[in-house]
Amino acid sequence: MTKLRLDISTSLDGFVAGPNRTVEQPLGDGGLQLHEWVFGLASWMESHGVEGDGATGPDDDLVKEQLAQPGAVLMGRRMFSGGEDAWEDDPMAEGWWGDTPPFHMPVFVLTHHARKTLELQGGTSFVFVTDGVESAFEQAQAAAGGKDVAVAGGANVVQQCLRAGLLDELQVHVAPVLLGSGVRLFDGGDQAKLEVMRVVDSPTVTHIKYRVVK
Repeated sequence: MTKLRLDISTSLDGFVAGPNRTVEQPLGDGGLQLHEWVFGLASWMESHGVEGDGATGPDDDLVKEQLAQPGAVLMGRRMFSGGEDAWEDDPMAEGWWGDTPPFHMPVFVLTHHARKTLELQGGTSFVFVTDGVESAFEQAQAAAGGKDVAVAGGANVVQQCLRAGLLDELQVHVAPVLLGSGVRLFDGGDQAKLEVMRVVDSPTVTHIKYRVVK
């Protein structure tokens, strides 16, 4: 059975992006620190076409596991475009992922702006869904070929998935950083019961995997 999974990095105080987000700095002030733990890992470097010998170990094992699970991705329009302002200026913009995005699978973008599917190099296609998160998940599930669907973000889309009862598992990578303000992962007033499945820590990050109790 296809599961909807979330893997996301947060600060210790629960933010997935810092304040003052812009198109040039979509993660806001200090937000890039949340992901520093992953940039030098062998699996991440390979998936993003970065040359060199990356680090291996428990962190890399989790990233390798994460990359192998999904057959499709679900994301919001801000994550596709690098910011709402960029999309509003040019609704047909090709996003900020470049000509060869790192997904290599169908990506379903939840949006209010209808447009044709965008086919890019490396097997990534961006499909734009305007009729809600349930429809986006159903289309992603059909495209996943029996594999799971990954929620890439942002926070609002994650909250919509949780509210709709679609989210099955989430793995939060807690970076030892306090951002103080910004975009909270869970800020919609939603309630849910979670069961801890696994905890893995390292000097740079703590990984906590939960199952959503339904």
